[in-house]
Amino acid sequence: MKKVTIYTDGGARGNPGKAAAGVVFCNQKGGKLKEYGKYLGDKLTNNEAEYMAAIFGLEKFKAQFGKRLAKEAEVTLCTDSQLLARQMQGKYKIENEKLQPLFLKLWNLCLDFKKVKIKSVSRKKSREADRVVNEVLDGEKKAEKLF
Repeated sequence: MKKVTIYTDGGARGNPGKAAAGVVFCNQKGGKLKEYGKYLGDKLTNNEAEYMAAIFGLEKFKAQFGKRLAKEAEVTLCTDSQLLARQMQGKYKIENEKLQPLFLKLWNLCLDFKKVKIKSVSRKKSREADRVVNEVLDGEKKAEKLF
Protein backbone atom coordinates (compact mmCIF):
# COMPACT_ATOMS: atom_id res chain seq x y z
CA MET A 1 0.00 0.00 0.00
CA LYS A 2 2.09 2.86 -1.27
CA LYS A 3 -0.81 5.13 -2.21
CA VAL A 4 -3.64 5.80 0.18
CA THR A 5 -6.41 8.35 0.53
CA ILE A 6 -7.28 9.48 4.03
CA TYR A 7 -10.59 11.29 4.45
CA THR A 8 -10.61 13.39 7.61
CA ASP A 9 -13.28 15.37 9.38
CA GLY A 10 -13.33 17.29 12.62
CA GLY A 11 -16.43 18.63 14.23
CA ALA A 12 -17.30 20.71 17.27
CA ARG A 13 -20.81 20.87 18.65
CA GLY A 14 -21.41 24.37 19.90
CA ASN A 15 -18.31 25.78 18.14
CA PRO A 16 -16.55 26.01 20.52
CA GLY A 17 -17.77 22.87 22.18
CA LYS A 18 -17.27 19.13 22.43
CA ALA A 19 -15.17 18.00 19.49
CA ALA A 20 -14.28 14.77 17.74
CA ALA A 21 -12.26 13.53 14.77
CA GLY A 22 -13.10 10.92 12.18
CA VAL A 23 -10.73 9.39 9.62
CA VAL A 24 -11.33 6.86 6.89
CA PHE A 25 -8.47 5.14 5.02
CA CYS A 26 -9.14 4.11 1.42
CA ASN A 27 -7.01 2.26 -1.12
CA GLN A 28 -6.18 3.47 -4.64
CA LYS A 29 -9.50 2.14 -5.96
CA GLY A 30 -11.53 3.94 -3.30
CA GLY A 31 -12.21 0.85 -1.19
CA LYS A 32 -12.45 1.49 2.53
CA LEU A 33 -9.61 -0.08 4.51
CA LYS A 34 -10.08 1.26 8.05
CA GLU A 35 -11.92 3.94 9.99
CA TYR A 36 -11.10 5.55 13.30
CA GLY A 37 -12.75 8.05 15.60
CA LYS A 38 -11.38 10.02 18.49
CA TYR A 39 -12.84 12.37 21.07
CA LEU A 40 -10.77 15.56 21.06
CA GLY A 41 -12.06 17.45 24.09
CA ASP A 42 -14.28 20.33 25.11
CA LYS A 43 -14.26 24.00 24.17
CA LEU A 44 -12.67 23.46 20.77
CA THR A 45 -13.63 25.20 17.55
CA ASN A 46 -14.51 23.42 14.35
CA ASN A 47 -11.28 24.66 12.74
CA GLU A 48 -9.20 23.27 15.61
CA ALA A 49 -11.04 19.95 15.28
CA GLU A 50 -10.36 19.87 11.52
CA TYR A 51 -6.61 20.28 12.10
CA MET A 52 -6.62 17.71 14.90
CA ALA A 53 -8.44 15.24 12.64
CA ALA A 54 -5.80 15.64 9.91
CA ILE A 55 -3.05 15.14 12.50
CA PHE A 56 -4.88 12.12 13.90
CA GLY A 57 -5.17 10.59 10.42
CA LEU A 58 -1.46 10.82 9.65
CA GLU A 59 -0.45 9.70 13.14
CA LYS A 60 -2.84 6.74 12.92
CA PHE A 61 -1.34 5.75 9.56
CA LYS A 62 2.15 5.72 11.08
CA ALA A 63 0.95 3.77 14.14
CA GLN A 64 -0.86 1.15 12.05
CA PHE A 65 1.58 0.71 9.17
CA GLY A 66 4.89 1.90 10.61
CA LYS A 67 7.34 4.70 9.95
CA ARG A 68 9.06 2.70 7.23
CA LEU A 69 5.93 2.38 5.09
CA ALA A 70 5.07 6.02 5.80
CA LYS A 71 8.39 7.05 4.21
CA GLU A 72 7.33 5.20 1.04
CA ALA A 73 3.66 6.24 1.08
CA GLU A 74 1.96 8.82 -1.09
CA VAL A 75 -1.01 10.11 0.86
CA THR A 76 -3.87 12.20 -0.39
CA LEU A 77 -5.45 13.75 2.68
CA CYS A 78 -8.98 14.86 1.85
CA THR A 79 -10.74 17.35 4.11
CA ASP A 80 -13.96 19.31 3.81
CA SER A 81 -12.14 22.23 5.47
CA GLN A 82 -11.19 24.62 2.72
CA LEU A 83 -9.43 26.75 5.35
CA LEU A 84 -7.12 23.90 6.42
CA ALA A 85 -6.36 22.87 2.83
CA ARG A 86 -5.57 26.41 1.70
CA GLN A 87 -3.48 27.17 4.77
CA MET A 88 -1.45 23.99 4.25
CA GLN A 89 -1.03 24.87 0.55
CA GLY A 90 0.30 28.32 1.52
CA LYS A 91 -2.65 30.16 -0.03
CA TYR A 92 -4.06 31.49 3.26
CA LYS A 93 -2.27 32.98 6.26
CA ILE A 94 -2.67 31.36 9.67
CA GLU A 95 -3.91 34.32 11.68
CA ASN A 96 -5.64 32.40 14.47
CA GLU A 97 -3.11 31.84 17.27
CA LYS A 98 -4.71 28.54 18.30
CA LEU A 99 -4.29 27.15 14.78
CA GLN A 100 -0.62 28.08 14.43
CA PRO A 101 0.79 25.22 16.58
CA LEU A 102 -1.62 22.77 14.93
CA PHE A 103 -0.45 23.93 11.50
CA LEU A 104 3.19 23.37 12.53
CA LYS A 105 2.44 19.93 13.93
CA LEU A 106 0.64 18.89 10.75
CA TRP A 107 3.35 20.39 8.53
CA ASN A 108 6.09 18.52 10.38
CA LEU A 109 4.08 15.30 10.35
CA CYS A 110 3.80 15.52 6.56
CA LEU A 111 7.61 15.36 6.38
CA ASP A 112 7.45 11.77 7.67
CA PHE A 113 5.81 10.66 4.41
CA LYS A 114 7.12 10.39 0.87
CA LYS A 115 4.37 12.75 -0.28
CA VAL A 116 1.26 14.25 1.28
CA LYS A 117 -1.21 16.10 -0.89
CA ILE A 118 -3.86 17.94 1.10
CA LYS A 119 -6.99 18.56 -0.85
CA SER A 120 -10.32 20.19 -0.11
CA VAL A 121 -13.33 18.04 -0.99
CA SER A 122 -17.06 18.47 -0.69
CA ARG A 123 -18.90 17.34 2.42
CA LYS A 124 -20.56 14.70 0.29
CA LYS A 125 -17.20 13.09 -0.46
CA SER A 126 -16.16 13.14 3.20
CA ARG A 127 -19.49 11.87 4.54
CA GLU A 128 -17.99 8.65 5.95
CA ALA A 129 -15.50 10.60 8.07
CA ASP A 130 -18.34 12.93 9.13
CA ARG A 131 -20.40 9.89 10.16
CA VAL A 132 -17.55 8.71 12.39
CA VAL A 133 -17.32 12.17 14.03
CA ASN A 134 -21.02 12.13 14.81
CA GLU A 135 -20.87 8.57 16.17
CA VAL A 136 -18.10 9.63 18.55
CA LEU A 137 -19.98 12.75 19.66
CA ASP A 138 -23.18 10.73 20.12
CA GLY A 139 -21.28 8.19 22.19
CA GLU A 140 -22.02 5.37 19.75
CA LYS A 141 -18.38 4.79 18.88
CA LYS A 142 -15.80 4.20 21.57
CA ALA A 143 -13.06 6.79 21.28
CA GLU A 144 -9.94 7.93 23.07
CA LYS A 145 -8.84 11.46 23.78
CA LEU A 146 -6.27 12.83 21.30
CA PHE A 147 -4.67 15.62 23.34
